[in-house]
Amino acid sequence: MVERLTNLVSIFQKPELDFSQNRAEHDDILGDAYEYLMRHFATESGKSKGQFYTPSEVSRVIAKVIGISPANTKASTTAYDPTCGSGSLLLKVAAEAGKHITLEGQEKDVTTAGLARMNMILHNFPTANILSGNTLANPKFKDGEQLRTYDYVVANPPFSDKAWSTGLTPTDDPYKRFTWGAPPAKQGDYAYLLHIIRSMKASGKAACILPHGVLFRGNAEAVIRKQLVSSGILKGIIGLPANLFYGTGIPACILVLDRQNADARKGVMMIDASKGFIKDGNKNRLREQDLHRIVDSFHKLDDVPGYARMVSVSEIASEKNGYNLNLPRYIDNTEAEDIQDLSAHLNGGIPDRDIVGATSVLAAYWQVMPALRTTLFAPLREGYSQLQQPVAEVKSAILGHAEFSAFQATVTQRFADWQARNEPRMKGFKIGDHPKAFLELLSEDLLVSVKSAPLIDAYSVYQHLMDYWAEAMQDDAYTIALDGWVAKPARIIETDKKGKKKDKGWACELVPKPLIVAHYFAAEQAALDAKQAELDSVGSAITALEEEHSGEDAVFGSFEKINVAAVKDRIKEVGDDPDGAAELKVLKDWLKLTGDEATLKKAVKELDAELDQLAHDQYDKLIAIDIQRLVVNDKWLARLADDLQAELDRVSQTVTRRIRELAERYAVPLPAQMDAVASLSTKVDGHLTRMGVVWE
Repeated sequence: MVERLTNLVSIFQKPELDFSQNRAEHDDILGDAYEYLMRHFATESGKSKGQFYTPSEVSRVIAKVIGISPANTKASTTAYDPTCGSGSLLLKVAAEAGKHITLEGQEKDVTTAGLARMNMILHNFPTANILSGNTLANPKFKDGEQLRTYDYVVANPPFSDKAWSTGLTPTDDPYKRFTWGAPPAKQGDYAYLLHIIRSMKASGKAACILPHGVLFRGNAEAVIRKQLVSSGILKGIIGLPANLFYGTGIPACILVLDRQNADARKGVMMIDASKGFIKDGNKNRLREQDLHRIVDSFHKLDDVPGYARMVSVSEIASEKNGYNLNLPRYIDNTEAEDIQDLSAHLNGGIPDRDIVGATSVLAAYWQVMPALRTTLFAPLREGYSQLQQPVAEVKSAILGHAEFSAFQATVTQRFADWQARNEPRMKGFKIGDHPKAFLELLSEDLLVSVKSAPLIDAYSVYQHLMDYWAEAMQDDAYTIALDGWVAKPARIIETDKKGKKKDKGWACELVPKPLIVAHYFAAEQAALDAKQAELDSVGSAITALEEEHSGEDAVFGSFEKINVAAVKDRIKEVGDDPDGAAELKVLKDWLKLTGDEATLKKAVKELDAELDQLAHDQYDKLIAIDIQRLVVNDKWLARLADDLQAELDRVSQTVTRRIRELAERYAVPLPAQMDAVASLSTKVDGHLTRMGVVWE
């Protein structure tokens, strides 16, 4: 045992595992690492242990929609999770509060409760009170004989818990949790929700993750649902994508509750975010843009067709809906059907409905570029138009149009304005600054800047920044926060399976070699590229020569392996034989090419080594202002500008693709196709007759 513990300690004493210098204030590296490990443990465990972990992105949505913030919290603010699992939900609430608040949680599984306590300690919340036990049958947090109430309650309880009533009698509950009715014996979703409601202060807020079934299932749950809506406590419903959670693949929703002003609440904010996600292994995951879109829509009460709307209680209570909260009743997020037009197929032309109709993909583009539409289309007959350019020229017509250029200029100017505001902020980032706060300033300003631009999805642009942050910019920011604007190349030493170390060259993460080369040694790189192109050309010529003469009776047909020694031997064999002149020429050509290839390989290697040394030596000459220019302008902003251009390209591609699809669909009317078939049939009949083929 002593030896095993000694080995374990020695592992954590390795320099690469020294986290002492890797923590900026408000940036919890160890806690985040623990969260990362739990997430992957949940991924690998699946249903067996996956239920204890709420995906970080979902936890953040919950923490944001309940409305907790530094402005409305103090040390005495309380937050509670009755089914806390690993504690991630509570920690996200605390993070949103921006200060230490009182955290309490209960978890049925003793081992998982231990994980939660460790999670709290590593996230610097050692005073968080995590207790183990059955929350419904034996709630541990009480004031006297009553349930303790909290400012904020969050939960991700077990879905449709079949054993929820074990150890309690709902009709004789000492805590009066089931006055709205007892949930079904084999479905405990509302049991946990009613416990949450009973645990809220008079002005308390809460959010709970439950399966979609709670929105529409009947019988006892319908009775409770009616009471929930009528009470005004239900503030919002957020429908989530399927397959987000590790313990189950079924879709879930977030029910947002608020006791404050419940009597005056006249509607429920509904959001159907089921289509906003990215695949991550065998699960789905909310992207940063999905999270932000949900939170923005919820707090701003945005009415977004197909996504979000405020639904009145009277509509929910109507005879048509009968307190059924199933989101598709109120939000239609189905995509418009792409209808085939019979008249267009018979008579030609493109239906105006597909060009300017309310459900047309193209309609929004003509609002910004009306003249482009008249350039591309001309009236054909009532309700139909024709394309004025060949299909192959549509994209160039779009890209060359003044209105499209003006649109691009508008969007790029928004980005330029953002860059002008934030470039000084980027270059002013210094030792001790907080990377997460830095990112929030940049990303929120970018989102606001691009939101006013037409045809561009501002959240997609925002996502580009968040993706790049995760990919590289985050590491740069933490490096600068620790060491400042310093760039020093480091040797790359790899250890093989035998423990032997090997030098693999050098690298600098903050200012990679390509940035140095592009900025200071463009001419040398061009010379290297030219020489490499020569080498590639010679290599291609050798390959072509070998392939051309590798047949059974060809020059290289009898060679076991084509190399210099074999070719020279064959040249000696051929000698001065006049019948072998052609073969001799091929062999000598091959020798010359391989000689040229060897010379060029040596030249490329020398030029590459010279350039590598020049770049390495340049780091010693860099001062802070040089590094700032390379990192901010040539690395960060250049990447984001490329990402923005990709979004602009997507606009032209979307329009071009749809126009091409419509043009090709209705290119040849049915009568013309029938005439063509008849003409071809006549030709075939004639050929067969001349061949003497007779049929009845």
